[in-house]
This record gives sequence, structure tokens and C-alpha cells, in this order.
Amino acid sequence: MEEKSVKQVTKNKKAWHDYHIEESFEAGIELSGTEVKSIRRGSVNLKDSFCIVKNRELFVRGMHISPYEKGNIFNKDPLRVRKLLMHKREIAKLDAAVSQSGYALIPLSVYFKGPLVKLQIGLAKGKRLHDKREDMAKRDAEREMDRAVKNKQL
Repeated sequence: MEEKSVKQVTKNKKAWHDYHIEESFEAGIELSGTEVKSIRRGSVNLKDSFCIVKNRELFVRGMHISPYEKGNIFNKDPLRVRKLLMHKREIAKLDAAVSQSGYALIPLSVYFKGPLVKLQIGLAKGKRLHDKREDMAKRDAEREMDRAVKNKQL
């Protein structure tokens, strides 16, 4: 059995800044043809998007896929609600987790797995302001250590 190639299209960097990602899941997306062509061009934005569970189905809201320039009448609304494809037991597990206080489902990245478009979803808990400052301080300290090591080697 051969492995399918994975090509990353976009990543939601803001999600890693604003949330503690506790677990991640892979879901398919129900798309039209022009939306897939637009995603291949990289015209997708996950910045303000989130996922919801409604009637035991999973949906993504706020994901912006720019209209395909040659799509004319076949283009859909860029911000329309899109259905995500997962097994019922996984959706039930996510619904139970989100019903807990402070948890949310956040899209982390969009990628191609072979010819299929996949969305990585993270079960996330919001960060407090002091957590964000702590992460920035750690990142700055690592950067300073890397610079010191680099200067030492020169």
C-alpha cells in the first residue's frame, strides 16, 4: 500500500497563539469544484474560523475561500458554512468535549492528502494573557540562546 503525499496549503498560526491545543483530528471537507481549485492556488484563510457541532454533524464557519477567478456562475459564497466529514463516534466525542467549559474546536490547517482536501481540527482551550506572555518570553529566550551559540561558533 503506497502512502499518499501530503501538501500543506495553509496553517492557522493565530490558533497556536490564542489556544492550548490538547488534541488534533483530521476531517474531510464538503466542497464544490471551484473551491478546490481556489484552495490549490492557496486562496484560503482560517484566521477567524471555528467549528460547531449541530444535529450530530460537524460544520466549519468563518473559513474564507476566495472565489476562483475562472469559476463564473459556479463560484460559491466565500464565507459559507461548510460540512466536515468525520465518523459519527468521533463527532460525538468532540461534542462531549466541547460541551465542557472553556473548550472549542479550532481549524489548524488545510492540506491535500493525495487528491483529497483535509482540515486539521484542534480541541483547544483558550489561553490567558499571562500564558501568552510566558510563551513569548520562552520564544525570545530560545532565540537569544540560538544567537549566542551561532556567534560562539563564528
